[in-house]
Amino acid sequence: MQKFDTLRSKLIPLPHNNIDTDQIIPARYLKVTDKSGLAEGLFTDWRYEDDGSPKEDFVLNDDRYQEANILLAGDNFGCGSSREHAPWALVGWGVQAVVSTSFADIFKSNALKNGLLPVVVDEETHQSLFDLTEEAPDAEVHIDLGAQEMTLPDGSTVEFPVDAFAKSCLLAGVDQLGYIQSFDEHITSYEQERAIFG
Repeated sequence: MQKFDTLRSKLIPLPHNNIDTDQIIPARYLKVTDKSGLAEGLFTDWRYEDDGSPKEDFVLNDDRYQEANILLAGDNFGCGSSREHAPWALVGWGVQAVVSTSFADIFKSNALKNGLLPVVVDEETHQSLFDLTEEAPDAEVHIDLGAQEMTLPDGSTVEFPVDAFAKSCLLAGVDQLGYIQSFDEHITSYEQERAIFG
């Protein structure tokens, strides 16, 4: 998993509430057990016509956002069924953070375990960010995970919450298993001592 420390990017506006995991990555893509190729399925029913051609009016098909890494989404992002494939698809496409007023709990948990940062902001900030994408679509925001702050183009900052354990894993670039494995020497030493003193 890639380390997450700071991130500067323009915002990809997706002003829809209650975007569920089936819209993020449709169920027909859930047959795979790894992350490869899932980026192609991200929002596929919104991105492509029936013949497979890109829909010109969908934001992920806009050339301006091909290098952007922060998705600005509506309220209650990631609701619906539990599937790790949703954050896998987002990260595979290049999204490293999603900003919203709220996230479904299971999606938030899955996101944090897979290197995707959910950033919760208040409604006023949320609306101002959508306004920014219309008034200055090339403007960038800066996310500092260590400080748990997002800096807006005008220099103002907004704090956001994040679970302390998930934060430490993201900063180190490890998942839960990787975190445990980082204590391998301590675990081995403890087991050896137990074997000696039985």
